Amino acid sequence: QVQLAESGGGSVEPGDSLNLSCTASGRTFNFLYMGWFRQTPGNEREFVAGQLERGYSGDYSDSVKGRFTISRDEPAKAAFLQMHNLKAEDTAVYYCFAADVYPITSDRSVPYWGKGTLVAVSL
Repeated sequence: QVQLAESGGGSVEPGDSLNLSCTASGRTFNFLYMGWFRQTPGNEREFVAGQLERGYSGDYSDSVKGRFTISRDEPAKAAFLQMHNLKAEDTAVYYCFAADVYPITSDRSVPYWGKGTLVAVSL
């Protein structure tokens, strides 16, 4: 059974940085595409960032481009999200995802999810 375990959320102030990690288990071969969505109360999950395996560059939403960087450690079946210059509007629950399809156009295309980790940005 595939499981995605996230870590690294927390409470920070605007301008601070946080790093999220996601490690997959339950499968011997890697996922084609891994990354993060985020969700705020009353809203649908929105795509944040994703990266194909084998060293392709990442995909980012316009709202985080230039501030967030995604990377993968493929032998470890892990993905990482470095978040810099965090803003109050980045506050959300961040969900790691994994899939064997690309591109991901909506959360309905994602077969595997982590449980989510809260990122709270406020003074």
